[in-house]
Amino acid sequence: SLMTQTITIQYNDKVVRQFMLASIIFGVVAMLVGVIIASQLNFHQLNLAEWLTFGRLRPLHTNAAIFAFVGNMMFAGVYYSTQRLCKCRMGNDTLSNIHFWGWQLIIVLAALTLVMGITTSKEYAELEWPIDIMIAVVWVIFGWNMIGTIVKRRVQHIYAAIWWYLAT
Repeated sequence: SLMTQTITIQYNDKVVRQFMLASIIFGVVAMLVGVIIASQLNFHQLNLAEWLTFGRLRPLHTNAAIFAFVGNMMFAGVYYSTQRLCKCRMGNDTLSNIHFWGWQLIIVLAALTLVMGITTSKEYAELEWPIDIMIAVVWVIFGWNMIGTIVKRRVQHIYAAIWWYLAT
């Protein structure tokens, strides 16, 4: 007779919820800043202080929309689906936490430096090198965690989505 064994997997959905909540919060901030800078184009008197001018807020808006709103949601989706496609918890919860909090620190540092005018003045690559290094470190941590998850997966095959995640 064949015996069937049920395995209960405890996925790390806490990090998924953290990335989703951060995405929602930063999405609201990004869209609010977008409304402010759109208004500044029509009502120039809304350029109140040097750090609240269109030239300082537009990079904040674009970076917040791309990296804080979309980036956090992308990470939430990857963490959610990777665990389910590999049928196991992420490789390392500590790496997941470092990834989450490191990414949020990067976003806050980016926001502060952009409104202070500390930039490379290259569109969509405005962040200064120390923050760029932090981004690289956080992505390596994320990649290492992905590889650790793949190594301990409970399925033999690797879904195409996982290969695409690794390619990023």
